[in-house]
Amino acid sequence: MNIGQSIVEALESLNANRLRSGLTMLGIIIGVGAVIAMLSVGQGAQSTITGAISGIGTNLLFVTSGNRVQDVRNPRPLTMADAQAIADPLVSPDVAAVAPSIEGSAEVSVANGKTTTNNITGVTPDYFLMQNYAVTEGAFISQDQILGEASVVVIGPGIADKLFGRHDGLVGETIRLNGQPFRVIGITASKGGGSFGSQDNNIFVPISTAQARLIHRTFVNEIDIVYVQATSAETVSQATDEVTQVLRQRHHTPIGIDDFTIFSQKDILSIATTVTGVFTIFIGGIAGISLLVGGIGIMNIMLVSVTERTREIGLRKALGARKRDILVQFLTESSLLSLFGGVIGIGLGWALAILVGRIATASGNPFSPTVNLSSILLATLFSAAVGLFFGIYPANRAASLEPVEALRYE
Repeated sequence: MNIGQSIVEALESLNANRLRSGLTMLGIIIGVGAVIAMLSVGQGAQSTITGAISGIGTNLLFVTSGNRVQDVRNPRPLTMADAQAIADPLVSPDVAAVAPSIEGSAEVSVANGKTTTNNITGVTPDYFLMQNYAVTEGAFISQDQILGEASVVVIGPGIADKLFGRHDGLVGETIRLNGQPFRVIGITASKGGGSFGSQDNNIFVPISTAQARLIHRTFVNEIDIVYVQATSAETVSQATDEVTQVLRQRHHTPIGIDDFTIFSQKDILSIATTVTGVFTIFIGGIAGISLLVGGIGIMNIMLVSVTERTREIGLRKALGARKRDILVQFLTESSLLSLFGGVIGIGLGWALAILVGRIATASGNPFSPTVNLSSILLATLFSAAVGLFFGIYPANRAASLEPVEALRYE
């Protein structure tokens, strides 16, 4: 018996029991669909997160207080003076710009009665350039406004829509932060949302105003983070060394025990890629368990089929069918069940991935699930392998039946 004839007979056998064949394939369909959908969602989330990080630039450093590796007691906080020292071109020639920042939350209200609690960020003019912000109207915060502790604010389109019901024609409007009036001077262009929250809901004020009136810290001029831009991606390492030396001298830390941490954009990108990669493999593995369940279902049905067709098997062997012919016939049936289920499952997984992407977009966290060829091939080959693996025992059992005993079976 050749392969073509085996496939034809397998199709006839499966067609004779359509309902049972369909229910058997259901486990494989769900398993493959879940694997395709989960891998696509995981890869899409990875692309979105790493793309957002890379979009900021590859020559940024992030300086925070405290040591993430060693336990340093009472770390000295970062201050505006630290940021100014880092910006000195004489001691940090590979540093192009420095942007200190402080973050907190405040009650935000407008004259129409709408009120919400939102994060606010105290920034300098260089912050907007480093983070690749643009304005659709108005302007960014200026150095004069920082020196004068001005009551001005730049808001994102998301928070603008929430408060005013629109995000244009708002320059000159007044919003209140913790009851204090602030004049809107600019609206940022939409940057969309992500896994770390929407960047369209940001509220920016001059860092001096935030320190004096909105965000209170224990130390005078304390800040939360310093963004440092190296002159190029190639000078990130030199800039890191220069920032490290400046802060060690200012904080008087013992050699090898820093009370601050410096991350580069590449460090964060590497961590994000690793975390999302592990997450993708994890959820793909969980989804793959359903493929195992589907394979057990195939074995169960094939064992039932062997029992039902015992006399048929005996008759075939009596007419000259070899053990190999019977083995190939039943393996072909189990493989076709799994393969058909896998093909349908690919379509189901693709549809689920698209649905998840649309739901995420509708909820304000847009990302595009990535269905790539490797995921499809992996799911297809794995589903076929499941059919072969779980069909071996029933097929071997059928092929090992003695003709006389099989013909006598009732």
